[in-house]
Amino acid sequence: MTALIVVERPENWPLDVPGTEVVTASDYLTNARFVELKRAKVFNLCRSYGYQSAGYYVSLLAAARGHKPLPSVMTMQDLRQASLVRIASETTEELIQQTLARVKSDRYVLSVYFGRNMAKRYDRLCRALFNHFPAPLLRAEFVRAGQWRLEKLYAIASHEIPESHREFVVEQARRFFRRPQRPDVQRARYDLAILVNPDEIDAPSDEKAIRRFIRAARKVGFDAWVIGKEDFGRIAEFDALFLRETTSVDHYTYRFARRAEAEGLVVIDDPESIVRCTNKVYQAELFELNDIGCPKTLVIDRECAEEVAAKLGLPCVLKKPDSSFSAGVVKADTAAELAAHLHQFLEESELVIAQEFAKSDFDWRVGVIDGKALYVCRYHMARGHWQIQKATSESGRLYGKTETLAVKDAPKAVVNLAVRASNLIGNGLYGVDIKEVDGRLLVMEVNDNPSIEAGTEDAILKDDLYLTIMQSIYDRLERRGQEHQ
Repeated sequence: MTALIVVERPENWPLDVPGTEVVTASDYLTNARFVELKRAKVFNLCRSYGYQSAGYYVSLLAAARGHKPLPSVMTMQDLRQASLVRIASETTEELIQQTLARVKSDRYVLSVYFGRNMAKRYDRLCRALFNHFPAPLLRAEFVRAGQWRLEKLYAIASHEIPESHREFVVEQARRFFRRPQRPDVQRARYDLAILVNPDEIDAPSDEKAIRRFIRAARKVGFDAWVIGKEDFGRIAEFDALFLRETTSVDHYTYRFARRAEAEGLVVIDDPESIVRCTNKVYQAELFELNDIGCPKTLVIDRECAEEVAAKLGLPCVLKKPDSSFSAGVVKADTAAELAAHLHQFLEESELVIAQEFAKSDFDWRVGVIDGKALYVCRYHMARGHWQIQKATSESGRLYGKTETLAVKDAPKAVVNLAVRASNLIGNGLYGVDIKEVDGRLLVMEVNDNPSIEAGTEDAILKDDLYLTIMQSIYDRLERRGQEHQ
């Protein structure tokens, strides 16, 4: 993808960054070459982003042309909304207090240059503000009335940079635009971001699988980049986002998905799938309404907590409404255990999911993408445990064995039920868990962000599994491009 640095006076920006081109705002706005340019990233460094200014029109026209502007029109609008600035202040409150604790005055002005400040001690706060409002040059004004709060946040023009800061700003611009060069790889048609947390204990993909995803992405026509939590402000630079980190609505993974979708990226997992898959109350209702076989399920609040044992019997299973995989799920074998678990769960949540206990030696896991089964596994219970995973310590896990089958060799009824259940959620990438109990197939849940680890889920398809997923994302981009045309 072509990278353009758009400025009004190039002589004020002595930038020399491989892979980028510095052009004037006038040229970008009027030259037919840029009208015909199909794909480009536009780093807008104009003097002003005010309404009807050159900077305003650069980002507006870039969005209309299908280019990727920074800042985007959305960011420009967000900066004008005081309510959103207040939200940014609230979500970064602890960081603000920590960062400004040593400031003596009751007012402080912080310059944010590409997410950095000349004083390194302010970098974390600068990065947080940039992630909320991705704009190259920002100024934040803080006031202290007992505690510090963010009073104003606004984009500044290049001529507002103090002369003593200019060399630093130019260096930060070079750092921001610079990416590792890959001379052995041709420039790809699209850029794909893969969100990964290398420190996550129960990550959905191991390091080897991530490497295979990257290799597959390049084969189908992506330049793939592994990104992390700190890259939130750069989402608009990419064409697609692939989440390989356990998702939750109350988590930055959901904010990444929301931001990416708002910026026009193709996203897996999309925000709606995250909401639907992490909400067990919704799934319980969905399965019942659509006659999907599942364990007998109750939605419990404090008023009806005493009815669980009578209606479901013991043992039974309790789930937090937003649980994922084995986390936030417990089994109650006795009335005393049930009362204790219910008390604990209802202290944390207004609702609890209670299900009859469905005993089985293994769970079927069917991976589905685009409404079609991709892989099938048997996840056996961990030794001496009722789930496929047993936590032995904060970071230790014990797993049951896994068997992977070709889709054609798996029971047709299992595959069909999994596809039917996942289609109620969407057309993304899902993992459907099914138990077989006394000849009945029961859908336990549909998960977004399913586990795909090297040597396990890919045991049959091998590289084709990764290629299929990457091809799906690529095809979605191609269809979107055709729709725009």
